[in-house]
Amino acid sequence: MHLTRLGRTGLTVSRLCLGTMNFGWQLDEADSHAILSRAADAGIFFVDTADMYGRVDYEGTSERFIGSWLAQTGRRDEIVLATKVYAPMSERPNDRGLSARHIVAACEASLRRLGVDWIDLYQMHHVDRATPWEEIWQAMELLVAQGKIRYVGSSNFAGWHLARAQAAADRRHLLGVVSEQCRYNLLARHVELEVVPAAMELGIGILPYSPLHFGALSGALRKIRDGETGRSVQHAPERVEPHRAAVTGYEKLCAGLGLAPTTVALAWLLSRPGVTAPIIGPRSPGQLDDALAALDTDLGADVLDRLDELFPPVGNGGPGPEAWAW
Repeated sequence: MHLTRLGRTGLTVSRLCLGTMNFGWQLDEADSHAILSRAADAGIFFVDTADMYGRVDYEGTSERFIGSWLAQTGRRDEIVLATKVYAPMSERPNDRGLSARHIVAACEASLRRLGVDWIDLYQMHHVDRATPWEEIWQAMELLVAQGKIRYVGSSNFAGWHLARAQAAADRRHLLGVVSEQCRYNLLARHVELEVVPAAMELGIGILPYSPLHFGALSGALRKIRDGETGRSVQHAPERVEPHRAAVTGYEKLCAGLGLAPTTVALAWLLSRPGVTAPIIGPRSPGQLDDALAALDTDLGADVLDRLDELFPPVGNGGPGPEAWAW
């Protein structure tokens, strides 16, 4: 079992996190349960969801599917459970954002759907520029005191948002933000400029989502040649075509290594500074195999250099300001 700590906390998590955005939208309850069981049996006990995932008419289907699996299996104490707040959950104007009213109400609604007494990691799904940090932390502090959440995370924050959030938490003598969930993969490396450096300085663990760039890094060109269907083929016009030369070289590199493209993409993320656990979103239990293989894959300096050639970092590479200045 491959383990790490969540940011600067003492909480132990698996080095891969199971993302459940497909639950309810692309997968029914039985298939969702099968993936949860396969992941947990394989040692992936860090599970991420959001109140908005799988929703049709705002019913929070992904959370409900996870809740029914926890109830059926009795595995709650094994799981580090993360969910999110921010997105609209009704047509009412106060059922969205990060107001104290919505944070508390949304947390209680998530607890009901999940069928649990507490949430391990409660994440702000997006920055709310209209709500002061003092109000946000007042609500989070209340939820911690009530035992409803254990830690607070963020998602889709800029580096300066992390700094502002942490400074406000420090003024209240709170632990503050312990994780940042951001889009990060070989084709989307802009978080290396400021988000990752800020997170590392503040002890905030990075949880990369979309590690395969909507399937572009999962062997999309091979799948197209073989006539396969799926998300990577569906998104090929906008996700693969602009990068066809790089993706072609990437798939050739993976073939030469004898590794699945999914394995290489995740192994690269696992090698990156500041990364706690990439978030994977399998649509079948079998798709977990290539992801699990990444845990035992050491790409080596020559392969990492080749990946930088195929997918160059932004600017001069590394953090700002050196990435764009002398």
